[in-house]
Amino acid sequence: MQQVDVAVVGGGPAGAAAGHAAASEGADAVVVEKGVPRADREALGPDSTDAAGILDYWVDLMNLEEPIPERVKHQELAAAEFHSPTETLVLRNTTMASTYPNFGFTVHRALFDDWLRERAERAGAEYRVGTAVGDVETDLTGSPSHTLSLRDGTEIAADHLVLADGPQRTVTARVLGRWLPEETMARLSSRNANHIAYQEYRRVPAELFEGDRIKFWWGYMPGHTAYPWVFPNDDPVARIGLTMPIDLDLEAVDDREAYDLLRPDDDRVPQGATYIRRLLEEVYDGYDAGDFPLVEDRGKSGGTETYPISSTRPIESPTDADVAVVGGAMGGTSAFHEGGDHVAIRTGRIAGRLAASDDLSAYNAEWQAAVGDEIRRNCAFADMVRGYGPDDWDTVFGLVDRVKDRDGFEPYRTLYSGLTGAKLFAAYLRRKFGYRNGRYAQIWSDDYRVDGR
Repeated sequence: MQQVDVAVVGGGPAGAAAGHAAASEGADAVVVEKGVPRADREALGPDSTDAAGILDYWVDLMNLEEPIPERVKHQELAAAEFHSPTETLVLRNTTMASTYPNFGFTVHRALFDDWLRERAERAGAEYRVGTAVGDVETDLTGSPSHTLSLRDGTEIAADHLVLADGPQRTVTARVLGRWLPEETMARLSSRNANHIAYQEYRRVPAELFEGDRIKFWWGYMPGHTAYPWVFPNDDPVARIGLTMPIDLDLEAVDDREAYDLLRPDDDRVPQGATYIRRLLEEVYDGYDAGDFPLVEDRGKSGGTETYPISSTRPIESPTDADVAVVGGAMGGTSAFHEGGDHVAIRTGRIAGRLAASDDLSAYNAEWQAAVGDEIRRNCAFADMVRGYGPDDWDTVFGLVDRVKDRDGFEPYRTLYSGLTGAKLFAAYLRRKFGYRNGRYAQIWSDDYRVDGR
């Protein structure tokens, strides 16, 4: 049996960051990654999925202490476009303080993850890829200790455990389930806690390719935080995809005819590929899906990929058991803003550093101090738009477009637009106030029943 100070389950951004931080502080750390194949990666690696990209202030929030290499970047961004059925909103500034010189950039996620792995290994962490964690046993007599049983038959014993296995929480759910009631764990099941995302890598006609911006269409398809997107990769390839709730019942959707990507004869929610075909034909006048051929040597399978995104509020960790949950497993990613690498990396860094110091007790307080404002804002916005339909998105985008300036948009500017704007701002403040002092967490550390502690 291998004995280490820190064991990390999952080798994506959160896990690699935890391994790097722990090893940098002198701990003996191992990162265990089951490994999945990708068409654009030569060897097994984490379940890398290209999201929107990295915004300017995300770079600072990651606190990586070294620049992200140019080789992992696809495009430098200058703007984000938001479309509703009748309005278009263009933002050229995130309004967040940042040292990065422009709006952000899109990344080759597999190369980004590989770079994070290289950093962890250079710091001295062992990155073991190709076998999954089958089970974790925790001994709480005396100082907690954890024994990881791997699918290849080997075992790893660790003083501290960092769970970084993403929104599906394959291992995290089994570990936390020992200390939480069944009804609480039900809220964390992937079908209840996640959205599903689907995207295709397509070659865009040269005259339509815009490499300096990411694009979103809101109010085109039903469901809370359900929207299609176009994200530029290497010229002229873009990722065209969407996110939507799992198990949405189309019969329960009001005003189905108001959604441009639904058809009268749809008897259930269309598949992702159908939505994308309809989007291309809807928003690019005079073109059809055949003008955007699939690039089959990208993504997870034949130029496509499907993946979960956390869509609930985050959870605190059972630090009394010397366990920290980081990144997507803690709900740090978001279906609202289509991403979370920044929160994943920062929470992983915090957990790894504290584990190396032999004391995880401050983890919940530290991650909330570091990323709580980001999470609080996103939770407030996501709650605020719950139930929005196409007309609501038209109203909001039109209002924001009228009151924004060249420096971007701040919610308080909606006050300039009269009663509607004042009501929107009040709704945002009310929800944000409700999440003060970490109240956005759906599971608190005191909810865990760690035996004897």
